[in-house]
Amino acid sequence: MTRPAPLESARVAWRHSLRFRLALVYTLLATVVIGLVGVGILTLLLRGMDGQFQARLDDRAEAVAERFRDPEGTGSLGQKPPPISGYTAIVDEEGRVVAASAFLQLKLGEPFPYADQRRFPILGTPMRAATRPAGDFGTVWVALPEDDLVNARESATRALLLALLLTPGLMLVVGWWVGRRALADLSEAADLADRIDPARSVATLPLPEREDEVHRLLAALNRLLVRIEAVQAREKQLLGQIVHELGAPLTVLRASLTRATERTDDPEVARAALVADELTFTTQDLMQLARGQLEMKVAWHFIPAATLRGRLDRLVPGTTFAGDWGGMLLCDPDRLTQALRNLLANARRAAGPEGEVTLTLSETPGHVTFTVQDSGPGLPPELGERIFEPFVSGSGSSGLGLSVSRQIAALHGGTLTAGNAPGGGAEFVLTLPGPELGDEEDEAEIADHPEDTPIGAGAPAS
Repeated sequence: MTRPAPLESARVAWRHSLRFRLALVYTLLATVVIGLVGVGILTLLLRGMDGQFQARLDDRAEAVAERFRDPEGTGSLGQKPPPISGYTAIVDEEGRVVAASAFLQLKLGEPFPYADQRRFPILGTPMRAATRPAGDFGTVWVALPEDDLVNARESATRALLLALLLTPGLMLVVGWWVGRRALADLSEAADLADRIDPARSVATLPLPEREDEVHRLLAALNRLLVRIEAVQAREKQLLGQIVHELGAPLTVLRASLTRATERTDDPEVARAALVADELTFTTQDLMQLARGQLEMKVAWHFIPAATLRGRLDRLVPGTTFAGDWGGMLLCDPDRLTQALRNLLANARRAAGPEGEVTLTLSETPGHVTFTVQDSGPGLPPELGERIFEPFVSGSGSSGLGLSVSRQIAALHGGTLTAGNAPGGGAEFVLTLPGPELGDEEDEAEIADHPEDTPIGAGAPAS
């Protein structure tokens, strides 16, 4: 089974990362909250400052008016008005200037230009005015400059805008860091889960110390993995029992048909013998699937390539053999025969009775390569590497042969790849490491007895 690439070599893109999405949502919410709170506080602050300014203006206007209403504090009439200062003016009932401070630069007797205005500029300075009755003198008009209030309002507004501009970047960095810390256990568990090979074992994931949502998720995944492992164990046990029950009668049937083929030339009997061989190899594939890849063993032998060719020619008649078959092979003969037989049977099935199936053997100092080509329609491009998964087939077979063949190639330290040949048809390439013998004495002994000398039973594939 093809294992997915680990997350260390194929990290999730930042724009698809849960950590980034959480940081982005955190940033947007923080910006909105800070904006609303800032606008509210700024509004209250400016209203308070405006109220204080208006109260100071009213107090000043009331104080000035009181001085004109009772200049000597005795309530007598006909007294001269007290001196005025600042932005102050006395306006009669007809709206003319009776008296004015020097800052206003107004002439006595002329119409008062700010009679109906509460906010206006004087010489570029923003002003706010208030009026109070001044008894027999008319109306007191008092103004105060608003430049300090305007500057405070502008400064507060700039501070709020600056906060709204800096907050998203700062919150995004903080949110990314917090999300990284909070999801560290989940990311580590994802890396470990990505390395789990169901064909070998279903290991549980380590749980974080904090019993939070991540702990609950990983605990649920562990329970699921335990159930999957139990189901796989039951399936393998059932499959092994079925194969065992089929193996005995198939062995007897195959032996009977083989003897019958030797006694008669009936083509129907020969065809039945080939079907028995097909069923026997299918049960072997099923047994291999039931045992699992870890339980596969190889018994190494040094054999002539011609011996392997003869076995394959009997198992898959009509195969064309090309290349140099006069050398020696270091392999498990039974396993390698099974792997190549599966490839040739699939090729024959795809090419049809009249098609061509070719097995080419080539050898280099470091590798031995078997190439199986057929004249069929080729492999479906949508399958890709899935062609080697169990029960996935592009030729109408059980879908087990290619999976078992790749496992056998891996146990020999080799590889099995699939593709389409340039001239059409499917092409499977099984590559094994070349034989590396020890000293010259071992080479001489093996050369004298090539077929009977085992290199080692159950040795590792590498």
